[in-house]
Amino acid sequence: MRKLIIGLACLIGLVVVVDFGAAAYSEYQVSRALREGGSLTADPEVTIHGFPFLTQAWNGKYNDVEVRARQVPNEMIGDVTIEATLNGVSVSAAEIVDGSVHEVPVDHLEGRMMIDPTDLGKFLGIPDLQVSAPPADRSDGTGGSGGSGSPTTGGIVFTGTVPVGPLQESVSVQADLVLRGEQLMIVATDFYFGPEGQEDFSVPAPLRQGVLDRFTKTIDPQSLPFGIIPTDVYAQGSQIVIEGSGDDLIINLDELQTKV
Repeated sequence: MRKLIIGLACLIGLVVVVDFGAAAYSEYQVSRALREGGSLTADPEVTIHGFPFLTQAWNGKYNDVEVRARQVPNEMIGDVTIEATLNGVSVSAAEIVDGSVHEVPVDHLEGRMMIDPTDLGKFLGIPDLQVSAPPADRSDGTGGSGGSGSPTTGGIVFTGTVPVGPLQESVSVQADLVLRGEQLMIVATDFYFGPEGQEDFSVPAPLRQGVLDRFTKTIDPQSLPFGIIPTDVYAQGSQIVIEGSGDDLIINLDELQTKV
């Protein structure tokens, strides 16, 4: 009996190793295809969820695939992170093995682009820019919508050092994130004195609009992974996230990073 148990344990272990090995090889093949097609500087991270993997491969249907590419060059902003979550991916094991997979049917796709404060600060000309989301309860008397806003508008707090007359001062502002078509509009609406803010002085009235304008900018149309149209923008931690989704699509792996 002991030998039988040991034999079964070894067999199960071998099956698990083979399954994970097959999944890792498939992830590598997809990653290479995405890098070559998207002209990326490094292999993106590809994770095929679900166990056993071999059952999914046999059926040619993968329930949940995640893709993440870091430090993707963007002409306006600098480097961004792009992610895609693909549900219900239909592709044969043979196409993955021989690297011939390009066009792939997908039941549901969520794509997103994440902008770090460092790159956004360079774009705005505010090198020490900090980003945070204000509390949902705006009881501090500064006005503004607070929270994450409507599906295409989000509240956010920016803090950074900007010219205030002849001085360089650290100020915090409340801003709205608005999608107009595929453009992202960052609109500073007021100064912020809440718990995330660092402003400890009053900006003279004649200088207020000029300071707010330093935090106001329009970012040209942004195309998400596989050409998904952005429908939502919000702050997540210190990042700005632009995202969109689609159903019943046929995606091209060469378009993880699309030019607009």
